[in-house]
Amino acid sequence: MSEEEEKQVTVVKNATDLQRLKLEKLMKNPEKPAFIPDRPKDKRFSDPAEFVRNVMGSSAGAGSGEFHVYRHIRRREYSRQEFLQQCKEKDDLEIDYHNKLEENKRAVEEKAAKNRAKRHRLKERQKAKRQKLREMKKKGILPPKESSSSSESEEEEEMEAEEEEKKGAEEEKKKKGAEEEEKKKGAEEEKNEEAKEKAGELLTSDIKMKKHDINNDTISDKNGDNDVEKRGKEVMKQMDSDKVEEEKD
Repeated sequence: MSEEEEKQVTVVKNATDLQRLKLEKLMKNPEKPAFIPDRPKDKRFSDPAEFVRNVMGSSAGAGSGEFHVYRHIRRREYSRQEFLQQCKEKDDLEIDYHNKLEENKRAVEEKAAKNRAKRHRLKERQKAKRQKLREMKKKGILPPKESSSSSESEEEEEMEAEEEEKKGAEEEKKKKGAEEEEKKKGAEEEKNEEAKEKAGELLTSDIKMKKHDINNDTISDKNGDNDVEKRGKEVMKQMDSDKVEEEKD
């Protein structure tokens, strides 16, 4: 029967059947060690070359095989950059995860400390109440009967006190935020005023420079006009002297 059972072919219809077959195969020989594959190693890329030899492009003179070399270098560089980007994203996610764990731990510790303080207050109150009852018994005074309503009122008072503390903390946070916003606005206004003053100074300096240039241009124009007049007078004198010489001849 065992050989017939071994020869029977089982049809795998889904993933659960496959998992069941694997487990049965493992449990047939429990002493045989199970194969546990190693963790896949991270991909590593060589560092980029400091000097790129055989630089080529799509210009004239490049051989037919040069483009394939260039394409291989480009593909290798793209894959390296993609790997670096993936490493950066992985590191960022890990940092965010650890930060979230720390925040959750801090929140749990704060909540535990708050509950601890609440229990301590209740213990102190009960201790004071027992002390008071002992003193009343010593003096021979009968203690008043406590009702459930008194304990409920105490709990309500505690809840109200906690709510008031929360409101006070929230109001302090709001005040601090408003003060910080006012400080930021004041700093921004000061910066804007300084920028306006600098812009005004630059404008005044530009206007002065333009005026100076205009004055220099007018002076140079006047000097040029005087030179033209002198030249004209010299030409007229030369023409008159030429006419006199011709008349003499």
